[in-house]
Amino acid sequence: MTVGTAKDEHAQRFTLLRPLLFTIAYEILGSATESDDVLQDSWLRWSQVDLATVRDTKAYLAQLVTREALKALRTSARRREDYIGPWLPEPLLLDDHDPAADVVLAESVSMAMLVLLESLSPDERAVFVLREVFGFDYDDIAAAVGKSVVAVRQVAHRSREHVRARRKRFEPVDAAQTTELAERFITAADTGDLDGLLALLAPGATFTTDHGGKAPAVLRPVQGAKKVANLVLGFFRNRQRIPELRFETTNCNNAPALLIYTGDHLEGVVLLEVRDGQITNLYATRNPDKLSAVAAPRTISR
Repeated sequence: MTVGTAKDEHAQRFTLLRPLLFTIAYEILGSATESDDVLQDSWLRWSQVDLATVRDTKAYLAQLVTREALKALRTSARRREDYIGPWLPEPLLLDDHDPAADVVLAESVSMAMLVLLESLSPDERAVFVLREVFGFDYDDIAAAVGKSVVAVRQVAHRSREHVRARRKRFEPVDAAQTTELAERFITAADTGDLDGLLALLAPGATFTTDHGGKAPAVLRPVQGAKKVANLVLGFFRNRQRIPELRFETTNCNNAPALLIYTGDHLEGVVLLEVRDGQITNLYATRNPDKLSAVAAPRTISR
C-alpha cells in the first residue's frame, strides 16, 4: 500500500466512524468542545497506525478515543474544582431526527443523564458509556481503560447500579412536540401568564444556570414551580427594555430548548427537561465558553 493510499484509508475509516467516536467522547466528557479536541488528537495518533495490525477498526478507534477522553476528563476535573457556580454539560445542538428511533442513544445524551454521569469517577463513566450505551465487550473496554477484565466487570456493575438508583424515566420528545412545548413556554412567559407557566412546570421544577462567573446569572439553583415561574417572568420582562432580545426554539440533547439572542449574539441556551408532559428541570447555559457547541448541528451515532 502506497503512502497516499494508506492516508486515504486512514481518513476513510475515521470519517465513517466519526459520529460514533464523537458521541463516545461527548458522553465521557460532557463537552463538545473538548470532544472535538479529543478527536483531533485521536486522528493524529490513528494516522500513524499500521492498518495491517488493526483487526477491528471500530473497537480500536473507540479504545483510542476513550483513552484520550479520559486524559482530558481528568485534566478538566481539576479545573472544575475551581469553577464558579453550578457546572453543566455543554448543550448539544442535534440534527433533526426521531429520537424514538434509538431511545438508548437519545437518553444517553440527555442533559439529565449527562448530569448523572458527572457523579461517577472517570473510569466508571467510561466503562458505563462503552458497555451500556455502545455495547462493547469487556475485553475491548479493559484495553480502553487500562484495567483487567475482572476489574472492568466490577466497575461496570458498580456504575450500572449507581445510575439505575438515580435515573428517572426518560421520555423522548419528537420534533413537533419540542417545538410546540417550547413555543407554549415562550408565549406564557412573554405574555406574563403565570398560570400558563405553572401549568407547564412540575411542582418541584428546578432552574439551574451555568455561568462560570463570566455572565450575569442566578448563582444557585432555584427550586419550586412558583419560584421558577417568577424567575422566568422576570427575565422575559427584559424584552420591554431590550427590544433586540429574541428567542428561537430548537432541539438540544433530544429535548426542547430556547436559544436566547441579543441581535445576532447568542447570550444563552435554556434546555427544558420534560417528564409526564411537564417541565421538571430547566438547564440554562450562560458561560460564553460553552455556547460554541450550538453553533452548528451535530450528528451522533452508536
